[in-house]
Amino acid sequence: MQVGLIGLGRMGSGIARRLCRANIHVVGHDTGPAAIEALAAEPGFEPARSLDGLLLALKAPRTVWCMLPAGDPTRRALEALLGKLAPGDRVVDGANGHYRETIARAQRFEAAGIGFVDAGVSGGVWGLEQGYALMLGGAAPDVTALERVLRALAPAPGQWLHCGPAGAGHFVKMIHNGIEYGLMQAYAEGFALLQAHPDFGLDLAAIADNWTKGSVVRSWLLELTRDFLAEDASLFGVAPVVADSGEGRWTAQEAIDRGVPAPVITAALMQRFASQGRDDFAARLLATMRNRFGGHEIPKEEP
Repeated sequence: MQVGLIGLGRMGSGIARRLCRANIHVVGHDTGPAAIEALAAEPGFEPARSLDGLLLALKAPRTVWCMLPAGDPTRRALEALLGKLAPGDRVVDGANGHYRETIARAQRFEAAGIGFVDAGVSGGVWGLEQGYALMLGGAAPDVTALERVLRALAPAPGQWLHCGPAGAGHFVKMIHNGIEYGLMQAYAEGFALLQAHPDFGLDLAAIADNWTKGSVVRSWLLELTRDFLAEDASLFGVAPVVADSGEGRWTAQEAIDRGVPAPVITAALMQRFASQGRDDFAARLLATMRNRFGGHEIPKEEP
């Protein structure tokens, strides 16, 4: 089986390697030559220096997975694919796109006879080894046709979800990321309270480790928190600035549009906005969590 993969960054490179290791031939393209070169030695990987080169290397019917940042990079790539693919080909959009835009885009591809699947992908930089959580939207035949690819990327065979029609995968991933905002904020506030107590000399890493073993608040995020607190519990050098990448805003707006109370998620989003310029341990912890699970850049303080 062949898959064309556009976007070989943090997530895309892991997807490429995982597919290659499942004996799926990957033709990969990225606008950054270094990203292509980093995969050149991977058995089963074929570099493509252009989008046209990628499409020429694939046999019909072609499957192209787009794993670019949401927004303009994804829009440009998918618009180009719409003009170059043929009926019977298939596209997977793995960006964190807004589901309403995804629905409109899927209709255009379907009108051209091109299958379209939106894929919410979670797992961050750890997905290469542990597998990715996959939330899929699209017509059942298009999702079924991807079964071998999904089996290679998921943590175990069958551990992916066809959520519903086009847009459903991106909608479920949007809510997933909104929940992530709330979880991270709760951890950050709790550890900030532990860190602020002057009398007990609390070992934050040891507490986090204790909570990962049988506690009702145990999670992978907590395991990552334990690990980086063990390295430096002061989080010295981490600027207390926490970026928001869009999905939290969209989730909060969806709650407003649907009249569904979502105070925790909305407050977590507001706290990220408020983090700018504050000397706040919770914000430092949030920024470091984002780095550990997703490879997001840590803002650094000037010495």
